[in-house]
Amino acid sequence: MIKATAPGRAGIIGNPTDMYGGTVVSCSTQERATVTVEPWDELLVEVSGQRKVLKGREEFDMTGDYLDVVRAVIDFLGMYDEKLHITCTSDIPFRAGLSGSTAVIVAVLAALLACRGERTHPYKLAEMARHVELYYVKVVCGYQDAYMCTFGGLNYMDFRDKEFYKGIRVEPYATIEPLTPFVPELPLILAHTGVERISGSVHKPIRERWLEGDPEVVQGYLRVAHLARMGKKALLEGDWELLGELMNENHEIQRDLGGSGPANERLIEAALDAGALGAKLAGAGRGGTIIALHPEPEELIEPLKEAGADRILFPKPCPGVQVQEVEGS
Repeated sequence: MIKATAPGRAGIIGNPTDMYGGTVVSCSTQERATVTVEPWDELLVEVSGQRKVLKGREEFDMTGDYLDVVRAVIDFLGMYDEKLHITCTSDIPFRAGLSGSTAVIVAVLAALLACRGERTHPYKLAEMARHVELYYVKVVCGYQDAYMCTFGGLNYMDFRDKEFYKGIRVEPYATIEPLTPFVPELPLILAHTGVERISGSVHKPIRERWLEGDPEVVQGYLRVAHLARMGKKALLEGDWELLGELMNENHEIQRDLGGSGPANERLIEAALDAGALGAKLAGAGRGGTIIALHPEPEELIEPLKEAGADRILFPKPCPGVQVQEVEGS
């Protein structure tokens, strides 16, 4: 039996400019997606309690359920006739802006490639995962999720020359700079709104404005990418006041472009009122999760819960995708 796991991620600053050739600083979550693959007498897929035997090409059309992420990977790899039992579980909240779906895609890809005896470097694996999510699952997305679920850790990421989605064979790989060894403290907290949504539904209208050359979007995201570059410096210096200011400006720009939502704003306001130095979206808005910076992040737990937070998490640099063969199965 092959077992693969991959972490979620939380955007600290710079998101969503990973969709626009920009820069993002992001941290993995302690929560992970887990995938097991073992020989079976049919192609059986299970994801978070949903279960289905896939027979024939028509079974691989997207239906909007949790099984789509596995269908998409199998379709991408052309493994329709395999006899396998693929089981996916996750303690990353799904559709919460923490890359829960992408973590499953990365783990399934890594596990199925291992089943075929294939190895690939993490940059290519990340690009494959992002390709699957965009072109097979049909989610408008950037590159942060796929790279973070693959690499894990705390990373400064440069996505220049990747804003027009030219495809795996044409685009350069992203530049991934690990910051984990240089940032011993990360006083951040995540609060999930409890509102599920598909990130592409948030990103698509803003993406269309950017493609049309809307100056508010174009200039806004150039500024956000710059904030991420300064955020890297603030992180390395432990300058939490500066980082908080940068995070707040990042959020103001994204909010004014229509990328936030009432549930997000309620939690962000609660965090700032309780002394957070900065608070913003951890991923796409209109639900999902916010991230807040506080010298003592535990002090935000109760105010965030009182404001309606459904779940509290703490981002932590953790390993990226891991694959192992489990003996005795």
